[in-house]
This record gives sequence, C-alpha cells and structure tokens, in this order.
Amino acid sequence: MSLSPPIFLKEREENNSRFVEIQQSQTTSIAVEDPLQNLCLASQEVLQKAQQSGRSKCLKCGGSRMFYCYTCYGPVENVPVEQMPLVKLPLKIDIIKHPNETDGKSTAIHAKLLAPEFVNIYTYPCIPEYEEKDHEVALVFPGPKSVSIKDISLHLQKRIQNNVRDKSDDPDEPSVKRKKTEEQDLNDSKCKETTLKRIIFIDSTWNQTNKIFTDERLQGLLQVELKTRKTCFWRHQKGKPDTFLSTIEAIYYFLVDYHTDVLKEKYKGQYDNLLFFYSFMYQLVKNAKCSGDKETRKIAH
Repeated sequence: MSLSPPIFLKEREENNSRFVEIQQSQTTSIAVEDPLQNLCLASQEVLQKAQQSGRSKCLKCGGSRMFYCYTCYGPVENVPVEQMPLVKLPLKIDIIKHPNETDGKSTAIHAKLLAPEFVNIYTYPCIPEYEEKDHEVALVFPGPKSVSIKDISLHLQKRIQNNVRDKSDDPDEPSVKRKKTEEQDLNDSKCKETTLKRIIFIDSTWNQTNKIFTDERLQGLLQVELKTRKTCFWRHQKGKPDTFLSTIEAIYYFLVDYHTDVLKEKYKGQYDNLLFFYSFMYQLVKNAKCSGDKETRKIAH
C-alpha cells in the first residue's frame, strides 16, 4: 500500500532531521576528540624529525632534552630555531612562576620560545614593580572582582580618572572652579587612549596559586577572568574541573578573545602558533594512550 503524500513528506522530514542530528553529533564528537585540529600552524616536520631522533643537547647548558631546554628557554640542537615559528603579540606578557613548579612540566616555556620579544618569565618571589603602571596592566585570575576581557579598557580608563582626581585634590586649597591645566588636558587625552600594555599570568598548580596571587605587589591590579573553556592538557590536575587551563592555553585563549573583543578585529589564526609545541605533544600523548606506548608518553616529561 502506497503512502499518501502528506505522510510520505512527514517521514522524509523526520529522516532528514535524524540525519542532521547524527551529522552534528559526529562533528561534535570529532571536535571533542581533537580540540586542536583546526589550528593554523606552521609545519611541525621539525618536531616530527626531532621526536624520531630522540633527545638532543641544549646548545647553552649541554643538558639532554626533547624539543627544547626548559632551563635555558631555547630549542635543542636538533630543532633549528629558524624552523620554529615566531609569533607577534599585541601586548607584553609577564609569567610569574611558582618556585615549586616543575620546569619540565610547565607549558609557560612555550610562550617564551615562540614569542621571545613579548614574553618574560619570573620565578617567585621575583615580581616586577607594577604600582606606577596599574592603569595599563592586568592580571588573569578568576575571582569575585574579576572583569571580562571586553571590559578591560573601560576599567583601565576609570583607574586613570581616579588617579587624576587623587592628584588634583589638595585639601589645603579652596575648592574653586578653575581652568584645566595642560597637565589635566594631557591626562584627559590619556584616558581616551588607554589600552592594555601588559598582561600577567601565574604559572603554578591551582593549589599553589594563592601564595603568588595574594602577594602585595599584585594586589590592586585589575583582575581579568577568561571565558569558560575546557582544557585538553594531558596532565590535568586530579579533582579540578576541566575548565582549569594550562598556562599556554590560558595565554592563547586570552589573546584570541582580546583580539576580537577589545581590538575588534577578525581572528584569523594570528596566535595559533603559540600552540606549536603544545598541539604536537598533545597528539603524541593521545596516540601513545591509544597504542599503549609508554615510551612515547615519556616524551612529555
């Protein structure tokens, strides 16, 4: 018995709907399995060759390392620096590393290797002085006082305006209306042109971050919280949610959001190469887990 046209069309629509759901499910599944698959990366052939040839010497300290030396912040002998990508960043990055953080397990070094002109790493208690520059510096750290990336400029402008008021308020002078001085005009102009110039990240296990975060030299700085994203770090900390990112992930995602939400420019993969080492090591570990290759998994220290 043939189906009437209305029933036939209804079943066809239901089949199409199920097909779309299956396709979307498969696409989502692939994305979950490999969240780094769509990055615009430089050729990783140099890393593939280095992985095949094994550990190599650091040209500075002579230590045996895989891919790079996490002590000297440079590539090893079998990873020529000219074959590594260089990433240009829109602002400077300071990384404050906990002294107990294992150098070989930290991803902060990736940022220093790939954007050496823009990234500095300090080992706590060594922290630069930010007090006079708090209107152009922000700290990436979650908390009740943290602001979103898109609101950074607004909050930095408020800081300059408050500083101007504090400097112009003289309790010994009568409160009279007077013309703006050249200095005040300059400050007003500065407010309008305020931009973030330096961003700070803490490189530490989440259980150890409080020691650095509560340091008086970081108190009073604008705090910024990242949008919720899931980590794919192979050393994810036990008992912590998957929204706790590794240092290089936090840097990368901050810059992507800063590019679109603050600079108001279309993102075209400009900072993807910050994940040059990270994505390669992620794939190595993932493949090793699937094959049960314990030796390959040791590559990630």
